[in-house]
Amino acid sequence: MFALPGSALAEGGFFDWVHGDWKLIVGATGMVAPDFEGAKDLMFTVSPIISLGKAGPEARFTSRNDGISLSLYDNGRMRAGATGKIIFERDSDDDLEGLDPVRFGAEIGGFAEVYPTDWLRVRGEVRQGIRSHSGVVADIRVDAFKDITPSVRVSGGPRISFASADDFESYYGVDATESANSGLSEYYPDGGIKSIGFGGAYDWKVTEKFTTSVFSEYSRLLGSAADSSLVEERGSLNQFTFGVSAAYRFDFTM
Repeated sequence: MFALPGSALAEGGFFDWVHGDWKLIVGATGMVAPDFEGAKDLMFTVSPIISLGKAGPEARFTSRNDGISLSLYDNGRMRAGATGKIIFERDSDDDLEGLDPVRFGAEIGGFAEVYPTDWLRVRGEVRQGIRSHSGVVADIRVDAFKDITPSVRVSGGPRISFASADDFESYYGVDATESANSGLSEYYPDGGIKSIGFGGAYDWKVTEKFTTSVFSEYSRLLGSAADSSLVEERGSLNQFTFGVSAAYRFDFTM
């Protein structure tokens, strides 16, 4: 969201960097998505949209898939910074009965995105789990985008996700105790690829500060996620998501 040369903090100090015009984007996403990772049943959920940065040139493209972001570098062709994601507790419904819960927590890390052309963005995120799990998650997304009108944009592209063994253990592992309590076969996952998929969106800029979106996503579980007894015995390899989102930009000065 804003340019931050490598020497900016050293030359002017942190408070000089903070001083100036900022923008805060907040909103929410309502979607029909799998009841839990690997589930075959869908449920309605709500998640927040939060993005903070210094006022400056607008990012060429943003997606509801982007984590909570704080941009620290922007040269027009590349942006990079900090990112995070809120992890909600995994409820113990019938399919999860007997499995250890996934606690409310977060994932914190960094992102980088590049624009090979004026209509294509490639973004990668790497995040470390906090409290909910102790694993590392990485996402790579490619989105082509086109402005149909000055206020309407369509976009879409492929996605791929990876995770460490600790992340897979939290969501897809079944140890001996969990197996006895749940009836699922024991399963001890390794790290690696989690899923591949495709997503698309239709964005409408209602006003200069208010934007809405309709989107859909499909992913197919692979690797340790696909081989999990939870998925094989009670879930599905195919994961579908449909939803809408709305976000508003607040401008302020510090």
